[in-house]
Amino acid sequence: MDVNFDGKRWKRCGTGWPGEGYAFRGLAIEIRASRIVALRVASKIEEMADTLYLSLWYPNLRLAALADKLTAVLGAFAAHGGETRVYAATVWPIDWSESPAFQRVYGHGERGMEPRQAVEEALELLHEDYAYEFQIGWSLWELETGTELDDRWAREPRLVRVTGYGPLFDDGAYEQDGHIRIDFGSDAPFLEEDANLNAVGARHVEENVRQLVALTTAVEKDSGATARLLWSELGESLAQRLAARLGMGN
Repeated sequence: MDVNFDGKRWKRCGTGWPGEGYAFRGLAIEIRASRIVALRVASKIEEMADTLYLSLWYPNLRLAALADKLTAVLGAFAAHGGETRVYAATVWPIDWSESPAFQRVYGHGERGMEPRQAVEEALELLHEDYAYEFQIGWSLWELETGTELDDRWAREPRLVRVTGYGPLFDDGAYEQDGHIRIDFGSDAPFLEEDANLNAVGARHVEENVRQLVALTTAVEKDSGATARLLWSELGESLAQRLAARLGMGN
């Protein structure tokens, strides 16, 4: 599928579904058979930590089927370093500038809500111009740099945002962001480019990348997505750096 470059990001042209080799937003990454493949890099920028996203698309998706897709995506986290329960849910009307139509913070651990129940509660307000955001815990190895000579690694939880889009929300944002978008937060745990990694550090970074790839594969399979895209607003050569991290120790 053809794409246009406007100086900042690649935009999708036409109305068809994105397929293999599709790219936009400065950098696009496609995962094939658990391998991360670089597609295109839009511009040369300063290396820095950036936010990492996964977009998922489904053919001929009806709004009524969004609940099952969201439940499947949220349910995949437990087997890949995540929580079994949802921390919070928010329903956004029209676009991101509006106040939430619904917001509920359940809490961490056992105080959280089962994915199916959280989705059903939020999607009681089912509208084509609404977006449905869920936060769920996900743990990664992270580098804690202090005053000591040796850096310390620890498994740290972060809140990941899983958002399902109605077809009319934010002027059809799903076309670029996906019917479902996962916001993983900072990409630093997958790169740690400023750190001088020893064997222990390299192993932890590799484990993070493998966990990311396993999760993206699982959510695609479990939810029945036909296209997925791991991407970043910034991060020149992020795909190559991730692939290098994934290949460490092989």
